[in-house]
Amino acid sequence: MTARALVVTGAGSGIGQAAACQAAADGWVVHALDTDHDALEVTEHRIRAAAGICLPHPVDVTDDHAMSAVFAAVANRPEPVRGLVAAAAVDRGGLAHELDPQLWRSVIEVNVNGTFIAARHALRAMMAGGGGSVVLCGSPAAEVGFADGGATAYAASKGAVAAMTTSLAVDYAAHGIRVNAIVPGPTDTPLMWANVPPAMREQARSEVEAQVPLGRLASPDEIARTVLWLLSENSSYTTGSLIRCDGGVLAKASISL
Repeated sequence: MTARALVVTGAGSGIGQAAACQAAADGWVVHALDTDHDALEVTEHRIRAAAGICLPHPVDVTDDHAMSAVFAAVANRPEPVRGLVAAAAVDRGGLAHELDPQLWRSVIEVNVNGTFIAARHALRAMMAGGGGSVVLCGSPAAEVGFADGGATAYAASKGAVAAMTTSLAVDYAAHGIRVNAIVPGPTDTPLMWANVPPAMREQARSEVEAQVPLGRLASPDEIARTVLWLLSENSSYTTGSLIRCDGGVLAKASISL
């Protein structure tokens, strides 16, 4: 198989890390991006321990200048960019009437603008290199409100990602570029617990699991397998899709009779 490059944002933990590791095992040359240098070292070690190729890039996805430098470095490698997984995200919440506008902007900056910047550079590289697959990260919050509330900023950001997915898919299909998004359900990642005090996490886990039709949280590896399918030729006729891997959350009615 001809070597090809995959860029993964948010590769230091969670779904991004799991996707990076699985992709490397599948033969991709992985460019791992994250703001957390130490977390990137963990990802790099995991990939290299399994005889994969990982090139870490500590970078803030919201910094277009820095992202330009990363993609310039990627372009200096012999492998063409054939994939992007835009997994970098934050979850900071609160009820809208109490939400600090700066907090709102910080969520939009990472989840929307960071996703756009990563996609923008990857699309340019793929257009020059003969096509590829872009996988963005959505959320059930784009379609329904969380029962505990206080997710307006996160939900709005993921609604924007959903709209970005379909628009980009139409715009770049003629260039041989497919654009899809995963819609993960509750997944056992650092982001899942970002707003939950450590002392309350076991209780929160039990409460969330009771609401998921499959009765448990997903592991990052489970979600990453869907990502790898979207990157592969097995999904060659799939574009503009929001692929639910949510344990049945969006299929479940919110009331019982």
